Amino acid sequence: MPEVTVAVASHHRPLRLRWLLNALEKQTLARERFEVVVAYGSGEDETARVLREHPLASGGTLRAVAGPRDSGSTTVYRNLAWRAGSAPIVAFTDDDCRPPPDWLERALAAARRHPGAVVQGRTQPDPEERALLAASFRHTQRIEPPVDVAQACNILYPRALLEEVGGFDESLPWGGEDTDLAMRARKAGAAYVGAPEVTTWHAVVPISFVQALRASVRWRDMPLVVKRHPELRRSFPLWIFFHRRHAWLPLAVAGLVLQRRNPLGVALAIPYAVHATPAHGMNPRGRIRGVLELPARFVEDLVGFVALGWGSVKHRTPFL
Repeated sequence: MPEVTVAVASHHRPLRLRWLLNALEKQTLARERFEVVVAYGSGEDETARVLREHPLASGGTLRAVAGPRDSGSTTVYRNLAWRAGSAPIVAFTDDDCRPPPDWLERALAAARRHPGAVVQGRTQPDPEERALLAASFRHTQRIEPPVDVAQACNILYPRALLEEVGGFDESLPWGGEDTDLAMRARKAGAAYVGAPEVTTWHAVVPISFVQALRASVRWRDMPLVVKRHPELRRSFPLWIFFHRRHAWLPLAVAGLVLQRRNPLGVALAIPYAVHATPAHGMNPRGRIRGVLELPARFVEDLVGFVALGWGSVKHRTPFL
């Protein structure tokens, strides 16, 4: 029986998934000591082909689980993946991560040092894609564990604990499901520890402005997670704001409205501009680029603020 299950939710990213599987193929942990289970949407033919033809599959290490067609729900696929495994420890990662060769060996050692605990590893932008951090909008992760939001791109759970708390809550399909799971695990008595030596690399993916807006909207149910677990508020600015930029956003909006009557009103937007202007270096060219990108960042934050405001009204708790 394997000692650790690598559980992966994949959705329309066959190339990234192949790179993840290639990295898992190179793990220093003996092949018979781990298994890989990937859940994906039925109908994703290219993903199915990658999973069928990869060397890990022919060796019996990799198994694929076809879930609902085009559900797009990471929550559903993660539950399918871990439940299809058999090892006593479950290591969650994402299909846009690329762990170094010692990832599983270090992860298993950390889980054994902290039996029964939830163990979060360190996640950083992929060193081979650092140049893409210069993109105006990009998706990646920087996590120095442990953090209360408990992102599931690099985290370990005892299988018995997952079964006890019921896994991920599928009523949270678009965001916050990993935070909710970790909080329920902690309330069930599990310790929550960080293991920075368990490092993985997260892809750096440039995205469009429209994709950035959609990413902001997907957190609209985060107020429900905070309502269920009010102790989470200590991790957020002033206990009610999702980002530090959001704390200054209402003042910036007020300043832009007031400046029509009094030009000095725009001064109210200065604190927001200081916190929100994208950083592209201290040279004049980088500073000019940051200022030019500020309006787009403002719109992105405003859309996210409104989405969280809608969620706050829906779930009857203030979280913006």
